[in-house]
Amino acid sequence: MKATFPLSLKVSLWLLANLLLLTAAAGVFYVSQFGIGWKSLSQGAIGERLQSIGDSIATDLNTEPEGVRATILRSRTKKYGADFFLFANTGAQVAGDSVQLPTAVREELNKEQRNGGRGPDAPGPRGPRARPPRGEGPREGWPPYDDRGPPPDSRRKKEGPPLGGRPPPDARGSEGRFIVHSASPEATWIGLRVPIPNEFGQPTAGTVLIRASSLWSVGRLIHAGPWLAIAASAFLLSVLFWLPLVGSITRALQRRSGATERIAEGQFATRVALSRHDELGVLGSSVNRMAERLDTLVNGQKRFLGDVAHELGSPIGRLQVATEILEARADPALQPQIADVREEVQQMAALVAELLAFTKTGMQSRATELTAVPLGVLVREMLIREQATGRVAVSISNEIEVRADGALLTRAIGNLVRNAVRYTGANDAIFITAVTSGEGVRITVDDEGPGVGPEALARLGEPFYRPETARTRETGGVGLGLAIVRSSVAACGGEVHFSNRTPHGFRAEIRLSSA
Repeated sequence: MKATFPLSLKVSLWLLANLLLLTAAAGVFYVSQFGIGWKSLSQGAIGERLQSIGDSIATDLNTEPEGVRATILRSRTKKYGADFFLFANTGAQVAGDSVQLPTAVREELNKEQRNGGRGPDAPGPRGPRARPPRGEGPREGWPPYDDRGPPPDSRRKKEGPPLGGRPPPDARGSEGRFIVHSASPEATWIGLRVPIPNEFGQPTAGTVLIRASSLWSVGRLIHAGPWLAIAASAFLLSVLFWLPLVGSITRALQRRSGATERIAEGQFATRVALSRHDELGVLGSSVNRMAERLDTLVNGQKRFLGDVAHELGSPIGRLQVATEILEARADPALQPQIADVREEVQQMAALVAELLAFTKTGMQSRATELTAVPLGVLVREMLIREQATGRVAVSISNEIEVRADGALLTRAIGNLVRNAVRYTGANDAIFITAVTSGEGVRITVDDEGPGVGPEALARLGEPFYRPETARTRETGGVGLGLAIVRSSVAACGGEVHFSNRTPHGFRAEIRLSSA
């Protein structure tokens, strides 16, 4: 079966669509925040937002008395979670807590003073306190100079910036903003040029310095909340965009993995739904073909073994009768040899009986009718039949019922009990317990024997497999006991698991549905 829509093409198309969507969203966001062109990199929305903080402080400084400058700065510190300071461009601190400026910050602060209050590209000195040479009138580009000195009433109300606009450039100094990161202390310094009213009420060039000690503080300053919301939305959109595809692939792989595990346990009737047309659909088709092939081979093998065992039953039965007649009529001197023959015939009969039971269980698994079985009654009757009542302690409530075939479940638990009796000493305890849970009923058969090697646990239940320590005629059996347990439990719709106990012992756990 050829994939009509390859999985690689599907994933590539989804990835391309996701990248195009994110690129378009990033482009729209950038244009809306910063504009178009190279100039937008230095005059974008981030700088405008920072400058708006400085302008609001300048407005408060111009309208409030000089004694409340520290209060104005503290209010901004509380609002933004960063430290605010006010400096004149000469380097003198005007307001705020005393602070030692890093060298890089002081150099940026003094650039205004070195450039005459206009910045590096200014053609000549210009500023609110600049004065033309003595004896000359105002030159072009110089502000008018008042020789009358400060007004008589220095306490007159200061005039703020024009309503609805920023202070004029001459009052703010240069239009520059600077950001400096210092290593000692570890902080980000932001400088905002603002006008500072002097003692005469006239504006002089100054700078508001903001010290942000964490990225969180910087985010509060630049109003990063909307940006983070946009980024989170983009991430969520990407997750939602990819979730259907990834979920579809994951569910398909889980179904195929579960199917292969059930097939490995011998449930060859398991099939995978063929609703996909990509590589996973091809994989499902291959799993189904494998299950059909294994079903044919294994059931053919079981039928062959059953036929052979059935055909051997009659001659072995005749051998047993002949051995008994020979034993009754033979000379006493031949009795030991006849006893050996009788033992061999009995071993052959036991093997044939096990083969018949194994093949019968496997062939009946699909036609088994499950009913409500009282577990406690079944186990106690089985122990009486096995003559193991005195060896096995039972802890099963009379209210527990399971959905199973009574004969198959009796055979399975009986084989586990015989296995425990065979490999434990006369003084070793054997327990059978049953508990109910949300998943059904768990039946455990525990013993205090030696257990099995870790490498053998995974293979227990395979036909004709016996651990190395069990490969003797007297104790090892033929390797079909646990295989019959597994096939009988599977025919009842359950599972069986084998494990070693601590510090020693063996446990067989059967899981069935409750009735």
